[in-house]
This record gives sequence, C-alpha cells and structure tokens, in this order.
Amino acid sequence: MGLEAANSLSPGETVIVVMDANRSRGNVQALEWALRHVARRGHTVLVLGVFCEIGKRASCFPFHMGEKLEPLGEGEVDPTELEEEIAKKREEYKSYLQPFYRHCKKNEVKLESKIAAGFCRRKLTVDEAQSCKTCWIILDSHLKKDKTYIYAHVGCNLALVKGKDVVTLMPSKVILQESSSLKHRRVDDALLHNDPITDNQEDKSVTPPPKTRCWYPLAWRTGFPRSFTQSELEVITSGFSKESIVQTLDNVQVYQGQFQETPVLVNCFSQNDERFWSMLRILSRVRHRNILNIVGYCFTDSSMSLLFDFLFMGTLEINLQNNNLAEKISWKARWYIAVEIGACLRYLHEECVDGLIVHLSVCSSHVIYPLGGSAMLANFMSAKCLKDSSPKHNQSLAHCLNLQADDGIAIDVHDYGIFLLELITGRSAQCFLDPNKEDLIDWALPEIENGSLSEVRDPRLTDTTDDRLIHHMAQAALLCLHDFNRGISMSEVLAVVRGHQMARPGA
Repeated sequence: MGLEAANSLSPGETVIVVMDANRSRGNVQALEWALRHVARRGHTVLVLGVFCEIGKRASCFPFHMGEKLEPLGEGEVDPTELEEEIAKKREEYKSYLQPFYRHCKKNEVKLESKIAAGFCRRKLTVDEAQSCKTCWIILDSHLKKDKTYIYAHVGCNLALVKGKDVVTLMPSKVILQESSSLKHRRVDDALLHNDPITDNQEDKSVTPPPKTRCWYPLAWRTGFPRSFTQSELEVITSGFSKESIVQTLDNVQVYQGQFQETPVLVNCFSQNDERFWSMLRILSRVRHRNILNIVGYCFTDSSMSLLFDFLFMGTLEINLQNNNLAEKISWKARWYIAVEIGACLRYLHEECVDGLIVHLSVCSSHVIYPLGGSAMLANFMSAKCLKDSSPKHNQSLAHCLNLQADDGIAIDVHDYGIFLLELITGRSAQCFLDPNKEDLIDWALPEIENGSLSEVRDPRLTDTTDDRLIHHMAQAALLCLHDFNRGISMSEVLAVVRGHQMARPGA
C-alpha cells in the first residue's frame, strides 16, 4: 500500500490528503493514491476536507466521521445552515468512506478526517502540515492552483493527483539539496498504477543513504527513470574499476557506485543482449511500490546498462537462511510479504495499462526484503510483456496472446504457491534441488493436505497468535499448486491469502 517514496517513513508520521469538500465522489482518487502508494503501517492519514463554496446546489462533502467543524469567516453561511448541509450529505457519502476505514484498519494505518469551512485552503493546509510530523501532502486535482504556494511553505514531499493514474511529484527540499551537479531532465508527470522497503550485509565501502525522514529511492524521485551517458556511468563506477564490481551473474556485470549521494547498482549487459531491451521495455511501463524499478539506462554502440537503487537489502531467501534474521520475520510479517507480492503479481497480470506482464521466476531469491519494510519483486530477466509478442505461424495475434497469457499466468500462480511454501516452512526451494531427493512441494504439500501444518511450519517461530494467517497462506498455496492450470487468477489467490474467501481446489 505505499509508494517507494514511503520506504523511509517512520511510524507516527502523517500523510495529509487535502480535498475540495464541495466536489463529488470523484475526488477520492487522491485518498486512494495516498493509501496505495504512500501510507504504511503505523502512519496516520489525515483527510482534510475544505468547504470553500458553502451553500451551492452542487456542493457536497464525503468525509464526515470524526469531523472537526472550524469557525466561519465573515459573510459565510451560519453554523446551523452549514451543519444541516453536512448532515444532508452524511448518509449519502457514508458508504464511500467506510471501505477506506476497513482497509486502513487491516493495514494498521490510522485514518482521520477533518472538515474546515470558511478558510483559505492553502493556508489551512500549511498550518496543518506544520502542526504535526508531516512527510507527505497529497492534493486532489481541484487544488492544482494551490500546489505552488503550499510547496513553498512546507518542507515535506508533495503530490498533486491529476487523475486516476497521473500525478505530479514534488520532492522534499531536503532531497533537492542533496542532488549533485549532474544534470538530468525533469519529468513532472509520473504514471503510478494500482496495486497501489532495507537490510543486507552492508558493504562498508558504500556510503549509506541520507538519514533524513523524507529520503526515498532514486527510482521514485521526479525525473527518474532517465537516460544516462557513458561518462556519467564512468563517474558513478569509478571508471568501471574492479573494486566497484559486486558480482557477475548470467553474463551481467554488476557494479556499485553513487549518484546524487545515493547508492546505486549498474548492471552492464553484453552487446545485443535481448534481456536488456526486454527489461527496459517492461520496467519503463510499470510503477508499483513492490517492484524494484530502474533508476535509469544507458546504451551505446558498444555497451548497454541498467541502473537500480542499491538499498542494502537482502533477498528473502538470504533472510530465511539466517536463523537470527528469520526469527525476526514474524508470521504477520510473512503474511504481509505474501500479500504484497501477491498484489504485485495481480498488478502485472490485471492492472498494467499497456497489457499483461508475466514475471516467470517468482521465488524467495527474487524478492528483496528489508526487516520491518515492504517486500519488492526483483529480477525481471525472464519477464515478458505479452503486448510485445508476435504470433506464431497460422495463429492470429489474439489467439497467440491468449495462449501465452494463460501459460504465463499459470506459471506465475504456480511459482507463487511455491513462494508461499517458502514463507510457511522458512526454507528456500533452492535447498530441494537434489534430483535424488524430494522437492519442497513433495515434502510440504502432503502434510498441509492432511491437516498437519505444524509438521512443516518454520520451527524457529513459536508464536501461535497468528495461526489463522498461516492457515490463509497454506490454503492459498494449495489453490495455486493444485489449480494453477485451471485458470486461477491472482485476484482469486489473493482473496484466499487475505482470508476473504475459502479456497476450493478443483472446483
């Protein structure tokens, strides 16, 4: 439920969503965007509704619960008339707000609302931001004329939600001050899509990210992803020095370095490596808080590179293989990971504007996980955007895409089922690759089917207060591994993980 920019938010910080209270239901897009991309567990989301045109026939206000009625200015409607107008709309809009409260309660986000009337909305927003520990201000589309004034008087991040999937991001001044002298083009409008963050073994040679409340990865800052020149990469990697090499994997040389005082990884592909183009096409089309996206790219006649944030994260596989780290990933945390990666796959399958994308290699070693943060799906080397596929001989494009979609989704659903087993057992599927021994599915699935979940659940976690969450994951794993060829969608699987419906394998 949060933008990557929210990675560094601390519990107790506030996200203010400012909305024109006179507008219709459509303006809840700002709140929806804030809950999907910014707010995280332990944060407070304050919906600030402002009445500026009281008494007009079309005026209405959806947010009524916990409302705070502010004094009116001169020449405005009297308090009794205002209260009557609010009361008239209360029942009409009650149903609109309730789903947000339920969503926030489930995700441990505190949702508050406040009504103010007769005030200058821009000044009211600034005053509210200065009165609490505000990290983000989200404005609905009707407040675009106020964004410049508000941004000039606050020190936090600001976003103007222009439409369902389009926002203008204005980063905190702290971040702007950290920018280096390297020039880059500015992109005001970032496409941000729905569902709707760091601990590895740190390399001491790399300076950690800035310790500010508003720090967030480069990939989510205004102007990124962007193109880089070869000379910029040489500066970032110290001339592609041997000391900067992190690893070489599948003919991809990985360097570490810094850009704008932020650690980055530079993945250098060999010439004509189609994986570079595939990843660039896919990652330039997606925006999701649980996807490790690119910071930028560079291609010349002799080299091709992709840049990623280096967030000092370990993969989930590494965390599970370390007893001390695994013990810190509680059952609730593992359930959250399952929900986050499941929502990420649903986004790729069902919500991408440019068409269905399949990952084709979901596993714990391809999920980045920081203790206490959110999981991020990485390694899109095998991923495919079916919009880019070509039909085979004697096949129509539609038929070809349907076949590939069915096959690709089935693979992702099956892999997600194995991923759930990894979360439940605390063991990586890679540990079961000996052809002479049973694999993770052969070992764990029969026990779950027989109701002996206790025989396979991670023994390092002894807390039983979240047994229902383990049960939800187990039921979803059964659904994925039994029925992946039956056209099961990630929406269906995710509903089981969340406990919204029971799994019916083979139905």
